[in-house]
Amino acid sequence: MKRDGHIHSPYCPHGTTDTFTQYIEKAIAERFTDITFTEHAPLPLGFVDPTPNKDSGMNPAYLMPYFEDLQHLQKQYAQDIRIRIGLEIDYIIGFERETRSFLDTYGHFLDDAILSVHFLKWQDNFVCIDYSAETFKDFSRKLGSVEHVYHLYYDTVLQSIHADLGQYKPKRIGHPSLIHKFQLAHNVKIDDTIRIREILDVMKKQGYELDLNSAGLSKAHCQEPYPPFSLIDYSKSIGLPFVFGSDAHAAVDLHQHYNVIFPI
Repeated sequence: MKRDGHIHSPYCPHGTTDTFTQYIEKAIAERFTDITFTEHAPLPLGFVDPTPNKDSGMNPAYLMPYFEDLQHLQKQYAQDIRIRIGLEIDYIIGFERETRSFLDTYGHFLDDAILSVHFLKWQDNFVCIDYSAETFKDFSRKLGSVEHVYHLYYDTVLQSIHADLGQYKPKRIGHPSLIHKFQLAHNVKIDDTIRIREILDVMKKQGYELDLNSAGLSKAHCQEPYPPFSLIDYSKSIGLPFVFGSDAHAAVDLHQHYNVIFPI
């Protein structure tokens, strides 16, 4: 089975308008047998998106059309490929109740889902930590060091794993080393192997899956997957289940670097 479990869609407010069909036809052509569309879920009620365009999550009005489109495509392509309906859910500290309420309402539509950390909280303010190198460096100055940002990120990922988000809580943790996205921009060498291993160990113990995410290989300031290759090997060594994810926000990026992650 060739599976890509982290794919965005025309409903992504900060992606392309490439159609579902473009993604699906490419997946079939590249002999993938199982894909999940994991669009960014609407952000929790009451949360103010800190990004300039406030486009980190799907417009709530589009949620049901998103599900309905994919239900139709599941039937249309049933003989060619398995299409799973999914969402990428943001874990945001202080909004656990709202996130659980959302999942309680819409979770029954989902075949698959990812729980990710994009937003970090500090002094009652939030920052989208993967928005830009400038945002990352500014946040690092506020916290006092890049290392402090790394620890805050990993602490938040651990909180996401332990959070009670109800019966529909995603069982896959998204790109757990996303904090590396700008490592070649801030140019501060951080040995965070122990922290990442800690997260992977907790995921294994708690019965979660790893989003083995190749997108970082295409990021100019990252140049590695999430998590890095050595931690992918560690994940395999402890028997942590994983699902490859290209994190494609355009059809051209679908399955990016699959053959690097899984060399023939």
